[in-house]
Amino acid sequence: MKCSFCNSEIKLGTGKIFVKNSGEILYFCSRKCERYYFMGRKKERLKWIKKKK
Repeated sequence: MKCSFCNSEIKLGTGKIFVKNSGEILYFCSRKCERYYFMGRKKERLKWIKKKK
């Protein structure tokens, strides 16, 4: 699985899954990614996020 915010690989047994009322499933590798997602931060502006290739 990949993190819905930073696109990093999530190791088995770690991370968090969040399911929206619409049925969309979000995967987060860390609390930092989860917080930034729900605060509405733009991932394009953050330097520590891995870019998709």
